[in-house]
Amino acid sequence: MARRGRRWQAIEPLWQAALVAVAALMASAVARAAGAAPGVVVAVAASAAAMVAWGMLARAHRQAVEGARLRLIAETSAGVEAAFSRAGRLEWISPSIEALSGYTATQCCQAPDLVALLVDPLDRAYARDLGRQAMAGTSGEAELRFCHRGGQTVWVSCRWQCVRDAGGGVWMLRVSMASAQVRKATELKLLESVAALRRAQGLSEHYLARSRDERQRLAALLDVIDLGILFVDADRRVRYTNPALGRIWSFAQRGDALLGMRDTALLDAIQDQLSAPDAYRAHVASVQGQRSRSAPHEIVFSDGRRVREVSVMVTAEGANRSLGRLWVFEDVTEQRQAAEALVRLAERDALTNLYNRRRFHDALEAALAGAQRSTTQIGLMMFDLDGFKPINDRLGHQKGDEVLVAVAGAIRRVVRRNEQLFRVGGDEFAILIAEANETALQELAQRVVAEVASIRIAGTKISASVGYACYPGDAQSQDALVAAADSAMYRAKSAGKNCWQACVSRRDDHG
Repeated sequence: MARRGRRWQAIEPLWQAALVAVAALMASAVARAAGAAPGVVVAVAASAAAMVAWGMLARAHRQAVEGARLRLIAETSAGVEAAFSRAGRLEWISPSIEALSGYTATQCCQAPDLVALLVDPLDRAYARDLGRQAMAGTSGEAELRFCHRGGQTVWVSCRWQCVRDAGGGVWMLRVSMASAQVRKATELKLLESVAALRRAQGLSEHYLARSRDERQRLAALLDVIDLGILFVDADRRVRYTNPALGRIWSFAQRGDALLGMRDTALLDAIQDQLSAPDAYRAHVASVQGQRSRSAPHEIVFSDGRRVREVSVMVTAEGANRSLGRLWVFEDVTEQRQAAEALVRLAERDALTNLYNRRRFHDALEAALAGAQRSTTQIGLMMFDLDGFKPINDRLGHQKGDEVLVAVAGAIRRVVRRNEQLFRVGGDEFAILIAEANETALQELAQRVVAEVASIRIAGTKISASVGYACYPGDAQSQDALVAAADSAMYRAKSAGKNCWQACVSRRDDHG
């Protein structure tokens, strides 16, 4: 069928001429058959030929007008229209190709290789493959990069369709082209935006993963430390607790059960554990509005435990807005016990467990300061053991230590609440009496002498020499008071031992 169509196009002019001749012959034959004169026959034949020729000319004119109209439409179209022959040669292209590529229609038609002239090197192989598919009779569309004469790359949308002859064969290839630069630029920007969003999403997911990891590490840290952590938000509701908080406050429920609880309800839940719940409520109220870190506050529990608490307001970064308050609790019971043990070691005599010389001087200084403020009298009594060195030498240091412990126990039984007993030397002791009066001092001195005299160690009799003095009557300073009491004690030794003496200013001698 395709071969028959091509033959028809080749013989169409001959067929048209033959058609005119046949028309003339038929007209003349009819005229002769009718018996017309020869001149009439010729006229009839000429007239018939003219009518056929006129019809053919009219048809050709109509085709020319229609072709001109179609060409005008193609040339004035915003896009580019092109026609290729069966051999793939460009037969015609609309002038708008110049706006698209920078090359005129004539330059395109005269180009030996249109693909090399117009198409970007990156797309040339692709374009040639599309051309082969199109000439094989397929229709389709594609986007190609054109090299503009000015040097820039232009994206072009191409659509092609085969035009077939009456016999169904490929007569020509019609190609429609339009600039896709704006759309392509938009697509590229969209792709860049999508890529940027994906990068941003990737970074966001990366930082979110890091944040989750940091949160897990922080949670693990807070779970194992011994500090109780409590975070209360700006609405004063519990938002976080760690396991140590439950242990410190002896919460029966899990930490999750406390979330959302008001801080007042939390205080109600713990008040029975506190030795002074009202005082702690007042403390909490006083620090609630503080922006800076609160001073350490020690909480005393009813079971004797001690917990140190500090808190600080948490504010939003870059904003003067409170997010809530962080409370930290530390059980310092063992620390306090250790500190008290150290104090005892520093202030008490290891053998007798009486206050030592260091504590004696501190207590005496404090007592004198108090007496100055209250204008009261302070009494100081000093005594040592008579003949203690021979006991140590004859019976040994272990027996000597037993004597000192026995004396400390005996005197501890006779001192009263306002009287403090100290071991200030080897066998030397002191008693500090607050708000002392002469009668009380004399009675105490008698009790000390009697108690020591009643002690028996390994059949050995023990005695004490006692002396006392008062502030401010006998001395005006700490050192002077010690010297006055010490002098009275040595006066008792000189008086025969196993007796007591007041300060020399009092002139009292007692045995």
